[in-house]
Amino acid sequence: MLSASGCKAVIVGSECQESVKVLLPRIKESFLWIFPDTRSSVGKPDFSAHRVITAKDMRGVAEPCEPRVDNNAPAYLLFTSGSTGTPKGVAVSQGNVTSYLNFVGPRYALNSDDRCSQNFDLTFDLSVHDLFVCWDAGATLCPCPEQYLVLVSIIKDKELTVWFSVPSVAILASKLDLLDAGAFPSLRLSLFCGEALSARLAADWQRAAPRSILENIYGPTEATIAISHYTWDPDRSPMECVRGIVPIGWIFEGQQCCIVDEALSPLPAGEPGELCLAGSQVTTGYLNDPVRSQQQFVQLPGSGKTRWYRTGDLAKQDESGCLYFLGRKDQQVKISGFRVELQEIEQVLGEATNGKLAVAVPWPVSDGTASGIVAVIRGSDSSDDDHVLKLCEARLPKYMVPARIYHMEDLPLNVSGKVDRQKIALLIDSME
Repeated sequence: MLSASGCKAVIVGSECQESVKVLLPRIKESFLWIFPDTRSSVGKPDFSAHRVITAKDMRGVAEPCEPRVDNNAPAYLLFTSGSTGTPKGVAVSQGNVTSYLNFVGPRYALNSDDRCSQNFDLTFDLSVHDLFVCWDAGATLCPCPEQYLVLVSIIKDKELTVWFSVPSVAILASKLDLLDAGAFPSLRLSLFCGEALSARLAADWQRAAPRSILENIYGPTEATIAISHYTWDPDRSPMECVRGIVPIGWIFEGQQCCIVDEALSPLPAGEPGELCLAGSQVTTGYLNDPVRSQQQFVQLPGSGKTRWYRTGDLAKQDESGCLYFLGRKDQQVKISGFRVELQEIEQVLGEATNGKLAVAVPWPVSDGTASGIVAVIRGSDSSDDDHVLKLCEARLPKYMVPARIYHMEDLPLNVSGKVDRQKIALLIDSME
């Protein structure tokens, strides 16, 4: 990523100096290394081919000046692995970010009295919301620990008013019986993004935070943090969910969406297809990767010169404009010639296990093709496995019923906090 980004300078905190020792021998380019926590000269490894600045060298630094910012200039560069695992650099412009902030700022109306959670790793673009929506309002930012057991105490002890996380965090909180009715009386706003939000989980969280507005927001990195919103209503929303999944709602004002078929032709309301996005929040492509940029950033028939991003997400849109997430194209696998939507299986697994964290995994895989489906459930209790399989048999076509159930104490997550199916498949391989 250092090489692909064209990075010229690296700032190293004292806690990361050991990592530099591993990284430096693999670097061919010459960098400026800045050690703000170190006053003396930096010893091993060998920095002779590089320029090094320590805290001692910074005493003569000139006073900072106000930067002149171009809307088209990159604000930050994030790498997303995509389905291939090869990092893709997404250069998000100043204009992309300000378009997002200009919409969500007035919508959520944070103020200096708010106390906001900071749950997201800085390699995840949702952290940009955590930081800048909070700071722009003069609110207080409260970094949350990774240990889910203390989440409730953080919300209570810090009297948080604004919460933002992926649904997986709330699933684990539910599993640990931390979502008691009225558990979070201080919350006035709860946001979820990054994964599909189940109706059951939304209802449980709303009961735990009865004074909170709960919103499900959606958006890929290429469309800058989030680009659609849906407000949960305890009375109306359960009936509006598809396959037990909360809608991703309405596109942000000033942005555009379109559901297309395989030929990229727009589909009528109600028809499922691939979701494409356009507007001031959509980035221009992948850094120094014209081939993949051309594949994902396209022009649609009849839309003129507008550049659309193909999300790879399956969705449909009703007559009112509300969007419903139906799964991923790359999670739509073929089993014995049949198209299988993994999320549809996971919805049944969730119901059968009373809300436990459960995933459907294509396995075993040979030459890139899966011959079956297995279920993986968090926890060691297998006493209900027969009940789970019977419910799957009653609700799903035969080719979608998991052949076997595995149990794991902890399901591996990636740095974004999402369940990592590839790692789960490798763990299953090691068990057999």
